[in-house]
Amino acid sequence: MDIQKLDIAGLLLITPRRFGDERGFFSESWNRKVLAGHGIDIDFVQDNHSLSKTVGTVRGLHFQAPPHAQAKLVRCGRGRLFDVAVDARKGSPTFGQWFGAELSFDNGKQLLIPEGFLHGFMTLEPDTEIIYKCSDYYAPECDGSVRFDDPDIGIDWPLKDIDFTVSAKDRDAPSFADFDNPFTF
Repeated sequence: MDIQKLDIAGLLLITPRRFGDERGFFSESWNRKVLAGHGIDIDFVQDNHSLSKTVGTVRGLHFQAPPHAQAKLVRCGRGRLFDVAVDARKGSPTFGQWFGAELSFDNGKQLLIPEGFLHGFMTLEPDTEIIYKCSDYYAPECDGSVRFDDPDIGIDWPLKDIDFTVSAKDRDAPSFADFDNPFTF
């Protein structure tokens, strides 16, 4: 596995090796022993899989607050998406900064997002699937979101001249400055 440390502490871009032949390929997307050798010791307890039918679907920026905060390992099962993590850890030297990467079925890249980050994505192809591991179970009482288009965060979403498909929850989410931030560095 190729493991790239990013400029925001804790974020990693992981590219598993693919072994292919005329049948297709095999890839090991998660190996606790290998990643523990790189200091990654996360106990993932839940896998999630979602489908977004249209190009320009935006989901996020989501978080789950303590005591059920979640680290995530995100990959694209089909299609292409622009995946984003925002550092929401008060006291972090990169507080409020974001990182985005294209994850696709073709490139096989994965984004490891620690607890204390907001997470969202935009689909770049129709029928895009996102698959991600979580380090804690979904807890509706801890679920929250922040505006995906908050100018204080300033995410440079790749598709600008289309009407985004966004849920009411995400469209009506509070700004980064106004959300009740439970995270510390």
